[in-house]
Formats: sequence, structure tokens, C-alpha cells
Amino acid sequence: MKKQTWFALLSAALLSVTLLAYAGEQSSAASTSQSLASPHVMSINPESFGGQVGGGGDDNGIQYHGGPLLGLNPNVPPTVYYIWYGSWDDSSLAILTDFANSIGGSPYFNINTTYCNAGDCAVAGSPVNNAVSFGGSAFDNYSLGSSLTNASIRTVVVNAIGRGDLPLDPDGVYFVLTSADVSESGFCSSFCGWHTHTNVSGTDIKYSFVGNPLHCSATQCMRQRTVSPNDNPGADGMVNIIAHELEETVTDPDLNAWFDTRGQENADKCAWTFGSIYITPNGAQANMQLVDSVFGNVRDFLIQRNWVNASGGYCDLSF
Repeated sequence: MKKQTWFALLSAALLSVTLLAYAGEQSSAASTSQSLASPHVMSINPESFGGQVGGGGDDNGIQYHGGPLLGLNPNVPPTVYYIWYGSWDDSSLAILTDFANSIGGSPYFNINTTYCNAGDCAVAGSPVNNAVSFGGSAFDNYSLGSSLTNASIRTVVVNAIGRGDLPLDPDGVYFVLTSADVSESGFCSSFCGWHTHTNVSGTDIKYSFVGNPLHCSATQCMRQRTVSPNDNPGADGMVNIIAHELEETVTDPDLNAWFDTRGQENADKCAWTFGSIYITPNGAQANMQLVDSVFGNVRDFLIQRNWVNASGGYCDLSF
């Protein structure tokens, strides 16, 4: 083989390898971009299929990746908005509204004050404040039917804002709550809820899907199916999922702030672990009592622990 021919073939081969490597880098970048836009899901209850309760403190901590957080400004707390999709009873409306009015300022939500916009919150950064506001509700009477997808959930949120039912709020967390007769692709089989963000009219908004766990065949998305603290297993089960998604949205609203080396956000690290439990007068399990700051209603709830970003990291119900 002539020297010139051999050199030409070698050059072509090197060029091919370079192009393939570049294509691989672009594919990886596209994949990463896509994953950041995809919902971050809450796993189903491992007890529902005989597994061990997961989560809680089996790694060394949680890391900050530079993204924004909600609730850093004490004058602008994250605001919870509910979109009631489907058919709802007064008991469920009252329980979930009481929870939205009571979570802010609680010892439980105070755990989120261990998160800030810096890598080491003990020495730098502004922490999340222990405050949550309830901004009200909108009702959606099956506008997209009873079988929804992830894309459907975004449409429900966008439509509620577009109709003026809810404000366009960059500090808001919009929860699409579906009644027990509504399905969502992956709900009960792959996840119990999720949160993500999207752009609406140039504003980055945060939203979440939480389904009624009575839609599931068993206890995939609830701890108690027959008896619960407020005599409403569906709504009581949803409280646990809403809490999970709320604390994750506050500390990782755009999916680029606080999560660990496995991609777990703070609530994931303690999912389906409840700490010290007591029995309510009706025989249900509970682990905390919260007071509605607007109506004064006192309710018992069973809510999973959250990851405390201090002292090496651990799961707890308060800080």
C-alpha cells in the first residue's frame, strides 16, 4: 500500500471516530435536556408488593446542583394551588384544603429550611423559609376525559391559568388532583405522583400530579386503605403524596437544584417511612397533628418523613 493511500485511510478513520464521538456527545446532551423536562416521580409503596420500605438515609447526603429554589424570600412564600379534576366530595375538599393551610410554619415543613442556594448551607446561602401560602382552587369537570397522560396534566394547568381560574405565578405550585375514577398513565403501576416545570407565557411555572390512591387496586399509593385519621382513606393518602411533591418542588423546582448521586430528591430519600406513629381515636395510624391557619381545624395526618440536610443527613418528621 502506498504511503499516501495509507495516510488518507487513516485520516478518514480518525475523522469518522471524531464525528461519532461528537454525535454521542450531542445525543447525551439531548438526553440530559429531555430528562430535566420530564416529571420527577414518587415511587409506589414497596409494602404493596411485599417489599421492604425504602428510602431513608442509606447514603452520605444530598448535593446542590446550582438551580433555583422556592421560598428563599421571606416575603414571597411558595403558593399552593389546587386543580380539582373530576368529581369530588366535601370531605376530601375540606381535608386537603386544611392541609394546604397548615403545612407552612409546621415543624415538619421546617425541615426544608436546611436547604439553601449554596453547597454548604451551614456557612453560606439563603435558606428556604418555613412558610407556605394556599392560593385557592379551580375545578375541572373532566375536560379531557377520565384517562389522562402526563401531557394532559400540563394542559389542565395551562387551561386553568388561561381561563383566569388561577393566576400565573412563578412562585406557585399547581397541583392537579384527580378523583378516584380518573386514570393517568403510570399511576398506581409506576408512580403515585410527580412534579415538573414548564413555560407558560414566558413564565416558568411548577406543577404536580397527585391521583386519588383509591383508584389503585390495593395499597400501591397509600398506607391505610380501610381506616384513616380523617375517615377518608383516599384524601388522607393524597396528603402524604402532596407533602412529598411539595417539599421536592420547593427544594428542586426546575429539577436542577437539590438531589443526590442517585437522582433522589429530599423526599425520595425517606419515601414511605413514617417514624414514630400513634393511634387516633378511630383506630387509624398518624404521626403528626397540624392546625389549619385559616379555619382553625385540627387534624391528624400520616405523612412520610423528609430528609434533613444537616448533621450528615437523616430522615425525620421535624427540625
